[in-house]
Formats: sequence, C-alpha cells, structure tokens
Amino acid sequence: MSKHYLTTFNTRQYMQTGDFEIFYYEDKVLSPVSVHQHDYYEIYFFLSGNVDIYLGDTTYPLSYGDICLVPPGLNHKPLFKDGEQPPYRRIVLWISPAYLDRLTMHYPDIQYCFTEALQQHTYHYSTDFGSAQLLFGKLIAILEESAVSTAFHSSITDCCISTFLLSLNRLMYSHLHASACNDQTTLFSELCNYINTHLEDPLTLDTLSDRFHVSKYHIAHLFKQSMGISTHQYILRKRLYAARNILLSGMPPQEVSHTCGFGDYTSFFRAFKKEFGISPKDFRENYALTPLPQQTD
Repeated sequence: MSKHYLTTFNTRQYMQTGDFEIFYYEDKVLSPVSVHQHDYYEIYFFLSGNVDIYLGDTTYPLSYGDICLVPPGLNHKPLFKDGEQPPYRRIVLWISPAYLDRLTMHYPDIQYCFTEALQQHTYHYSTDFGSAQLLFGKLIAILEESAVSTAFHSSITDCCISTFLLSLNRLMYSHLHASACNDQTTLFSELCNYINTHLEDPLTLDTLSDRFHVSKYHIAHLFKQSMGISTHQYILRKRLYAARNILLSGMPPQEVSHTCGFGDYTSFFRAFKKEFGISPKDFRENYALTPLPQQTD
C-alpha cells in the first residue's frame, strides 16, 4: 500500500493530543481564513502557493522554505492573493508548552527560536535553498515517525522533533550572529551554503578551491575536522537527500538526477539505492505526494 504524507485539511485550531501534532497540507480550493490565535506553539514551513501571511501586526510575503514562528497568543492568518492559485502547500507543526518544557529538560536551549522571535518581535524568517531542504527533510522524518507505532516510537519522535528544533535554532543563530563567527567557521559555513545552493553544478575540491581562493587541502581538512567525512562524501549525501525530497514532489527520477548534479542516471541510481535501500523509481511511486503519471523505464 502506497504511503502518503498529505493530511486532509480541517479548520480545527485546538490540539487533540498533549504533546504535538504535525500536518502536511496541499489545498487547491482556498477559502478565507479569519485572524486567530492559540495556546500552543506553531511552526509553519511554507512550500508553495500565492500567499502572504499576517503575523502579529505585520504582513510578510512567502517564498519556498520560509519559516513562521507563532508563539501562543499571537494573531495570525494566511492571506490569499488574487490571480492564479497554484497548490497551497505547507507543513504545520504544533507543539504544546508542556511538551516543549519537557524537551527543555534535556536540551536547555531548545526554545531559543521562540525566545528570539518574541524578543525581536520577528516571527518570519527566510532560508536559502539548502537550509530549506535540510529543514524539510527533518520535518518529513517527524511525519514518518508519527505514522508508526513500533518499538521506541515515543523516544525516536522526541529525538526527531528535538533535532528539527535545534537545527532551526542553529540557522537562526547564524542569521542573527553572523559577525560573531571566526574566519574559519565563516569559511566552512560559506562552503556548506555554496554546496547546498549549487548541487546541480560540478562540485569538486578544485572548483571549490577556485571559488573561495583557498587551498583544496585546507578545504578537505575543514570538512574532515568539522564533519568527520570527506568533502566528496558530504556533497554526495547532500545531493542524495535533496533528491529524496524532490522525488516526493513526483518529479521523474531522471530529471531529479540532473537537477541534483549527478553526471549520469546510473551513478545516481546506485548511490540512491545504497543510501536508502530502494531505487529512485520505487521511492517515487511509493512515497510521492502528488498523483504520478504513467511511466516506463
């Protein structure tokens, strides 16, 4: 039976569980939404649509990968623009204050993103493509774990949500404190960002060395020291996880292979199956979020 992450939309604005709820919505018929607030935390991850969002007393335009942090008591609503309406897609994560407090016992700074949002009175953050893919992948992991009830489900769910929140905290911290980074940390961050946003381009130690005007041996050392893996392994894994996420949209595997910078489909097929234990075509057919056209290999 095909696995599907999409959630049937409902207008409920209260939690039915004590900890968290997560929804993956795709709507083609849109109805106006009134201003509302709730007594739990909401993280809204925007994917597509002709939509602005009203948060507090400010309206923000939305682009792919934008994050909206909605603390308890904050007025908000989506604003649908006139004109052509592509599918309105977003992932919404609700977290109860009690559950967030419980996670804080294990990770004292896990509420950083909401603390900063409240202090800065800024509830909307844009991300680059690579960061958006990173967060999207972690949200999909929460959705996947939410759909099962196997051994250690509760603990793994806590880990998935904690990892997502801490990754979001890191991105926000880097955005708000960019000048506090030392040169080496800045270089490594810039290298990762460049890789994440140029996955379709040729990426080698030589091309990175030319782009950043530093020795390729220094770049190799940075990745080994910071990540424990080679630069090539880092690039490959980023391409594979980006491909995995794009396949969820229903894009044909051959096109995904090209989009994510693989030189040929055979190398993409082998690497994908080695990493995920399933072929790109089978993954797309079993997990894609949109109806798939008939296709022959």
